[in-house]
Parts: sequence; C-alpha cells; structure tokens
Amino acid sequence: MIKKIKVLIVDDSALIRTLLTKILNSSVEIEVIGTAPDPLIARDKIKKLNPDVLTLDIEMPKMDGLTFLEKLMRLHPMPVVMISSLTEKGAASTLKAMELGAVDFVAKPKTDLSNTFTAYASEIIAKIKMAANAHVQAYERSKIKQQQAQPKFPTVKKPVKIIAIGSSTGGTEAIKEIVRALPATTPPIVVSQHLPAAFSHSFAKHVDEVTAMHAFIALDFQPIEPGNIYIAPGDKHLEIIRQGAEYICRLKDGPEINHHKPSVEVMFESIANNVGPMAIGIMLTGMGADGARAMKLMRDNGACNIVQDEDSSVVWGMAGEAYKLGAAEYVLSLSNIASQILALT
Repeated sequence: MIKKIKVLIVDDSALIRTLLTKILNSSVEIEVIGTAPDPLIARDKIKKLNPDVLTLDIEMPKMDGLTFLEKLMRLHPMPVVMISSLTEKGAASTLKAMELGAVDFVAKPKTDLSNTFTAYASEIIAKIKMAANAHVQAYERSKIKQQQAQPKFPTVKKPVKIIAIGSSTGGTEAIKEIVRALPATTPPIVVSQHLPAAFSHSFAKHVDEVTAMHAFIALDFQPIEPGNIYIAPGDKHLEIIRQGAEYICRLKDGPEINHHKPSVEVMFESIANNVGPMAIGIMLTGMGADGARAMKLMRDNGACNIVQDEDSSVVWGMAGEAYKLGAAEYVLSLSNIASQILALT
C-alpha cells in the first residue's frame, strides 16, 4: 500500500481550497487531510493532523502568510509550498518566503482561476511530491541579518573567465549565499534561474542587495564584464556568444526547453560552444534535469564545473543528474562553492 503524502491547504479563498483539494487528491500518492482559511486555524490543524506538506497563501486574514511562515519555520520547520500571485508585489513576497524557508511556490493566475489553475495540475502535483522529500532547515534570524548591501566598486573590463550558474527549486537563496561572499572584482556571472517573468526584477534586486557585484536582468547584445551578474529574464532564454574580442548576452524567444524558459540547457550549451575552457559551470539545487546534458558538454569542451552536493540542496535533481552524467569536477556543499570560485579565478 502506498504511503500517501499528507497535505494541509491554508488559503482564505474557498475556491482555491476547493481547486487545490481536487487537483491534489487526483494523485494516488497525495491526500489532502485538511484545509484552513487562516493561519490561526492552520496552527491548530498542524498540531492535530501532522501534515507532510503545507500549501500557504500570502495574503490572509488574522495573520499574513509571511509572518506565519517565519514563526512556523522557527518553531516547527516543515516543507511549505507558497501559493503566490503573478504580480510585482506577489513576486517580492514570494521571494521573501523562499528566504524564510519555503521550498517552492505555485503561481496563481490573475483570471479564470478554475480553468487556468487546473491546467497546471501536473506541475502542482510534482511540486508537492518534491516538497515532501525536500531538505528543510529551521529559519534563523541571524541568517537574514547578514544580507546587508555591500559597497559597489567600478568594474574592470576584459573578463578572464565567465561563471555560469543554473538553478531551480531552492536556487533563489542558494545564488544569494554564493554571491554574498564574492568581491566586486569577481569575473562576470551569468544566471539562468527558473522563475516566472513577473518575478525577474524582484529577484535581481534581491541578489543585488547582498553582493558587492552588480546584479541585474540581462539585456540583448549587452557586453559581459567582470563584477557584474547577468540574470536571464523569466520569459527569454539567455545565450552567451563571442563578438570580436568580447562576449555578449543574447536573449532568445522561442519554445520552452525541458519545460523551462529560461532554460539552463540553452545557456550552458552556448557557454560550451562559445566560451569553452574559459568557463566555470555551477549547477545548484533544482527539480528535474534541465542543463545536465549541456553541462557535460561544457566539461567535454574544457570548462571546470561544480555541482552542489545533495545534503545542502533543497532538491538534488538538476545537480544530481549533472553529477550522474560525469559533468562535475567538484561536488561541494553550498557554503564551499564561493571559495572554490575564488580559487579557480
């Protein structure tokens, strides 16, 4: 008999509670054991029902979702998947939730909830299954206090190396932890993180606030220079190509690759073909296998690659697949990746 994943849904919208219950109960591996319209009722149900995974809305009565999440992750850490809106405000709140310890999020459509939300049923089910096996750590206030903006310094031109980072689930925080430890003189970093387009600018702002480097959304034909972090927008693939003596960003539309746009596969393949041995590839925490094959191509073409280890990953999907293909020269905990970057550059 299959041991089902027990889910508690916390949302003030009766429609969302009904839709999520229907979607999740359609999986033979998941059982919705309860719902709650606000955090106070949820608190009691968590104690009584002991769920494996919690889905949590941000805007709710009596106590907002972020306040509740902070308390939960401090006192009773457990896998939480946020239900967030595809707005600028929703993006900022969701990224804050990731900072507080939420595993992942499900984007809530603005209109036609019944039909649109149901269309993402397979994605929602996959995220709940992933969350049930995710590595969850207790939230510590001291960790957030370290995230102070650092002084910015002028960059120098002519990159010697290019650092390429691919990530998905758990990656928003993993990226911040790495770049927080890097000086302004670090070689340029290009990033493909799986996020909706509405979240891109908020994410770039969050990254820029914690690093001495400059972090921003990449622009088409933008030259790549040291001290900068170029983040793929949420609705375009990012490629790195050579133009004369310099490297530039190219933003490409087109279909999703490996179910993602931006796709790590697209960025890593361009790095393999155009940067070769001058590249450092880094694969972080994330669900699925996007970018694994191209990371192996990077190594075959002379790049030095690092994958995040299983213990420090929220989910060892993308990094694990890259490791299995032999794409990694180093397998490191998240806390050791920045120092290895500095050693290699």
